[in-house]
Amino acid sequence: MDTGKPTHSAFDWDIDFDAWSRLASSDPDSFEQQRAELLNNVLDRSPTERQSRLRRLQWRIDKVRETSGTPLAACIRISNMMWDSVMGKGGLRESLQTLSQLHSTTAHTPEPKPKAKVLPFRAPTSCN
Repeated sequence: MDTGKPTHSAFDWDIDFDAWSRLASSDPDSFEQQRAELLNNVLDRSPTERQSRLRRLQWRIDKVRETSGTPLAACIRISNMMWDSVMGKGGLRESLQTLSQLHSTTAHTPEPKPKAKVLPFRAPTSCN
C-alpha cells in the first residue's frame, strides 16, 4: 500500500524515488526531516571507525546543497567533489597508481641468490 510517504530503512536501497519526489514538492520541510533521519540511520550503522569521516563528508555535502542556487547547481558541485576524490591529488586514482608501482617494484625484483663458497673436489684415486 502506497501511503505517499517515502519508506526507508538504513540499508533499504530500494528507495521509492517518486514518493520522495512528491514529498519534496509537497512538503519540503518534511522531506528534509526524513532525509536527515535516513542519513543519520545509515551513518549510525556504518562501521564505527568510519563514522566520523562520513559525518564530515555529509556535512560538506549539506553545505554545498545549502549554498547552491538550485538543486542542479548542487548536483554539479557534488559531482565535481566526487570526481576530485577519484581523480584529484591524493585521490583514488593516485593511490592505486602508487600501490601498483610499489607492487611492480617488489614483485618483479629478483630475489638475491645466496652466495656460497664452492669447495673443490679432488679427483678420485684408483684402488689398484
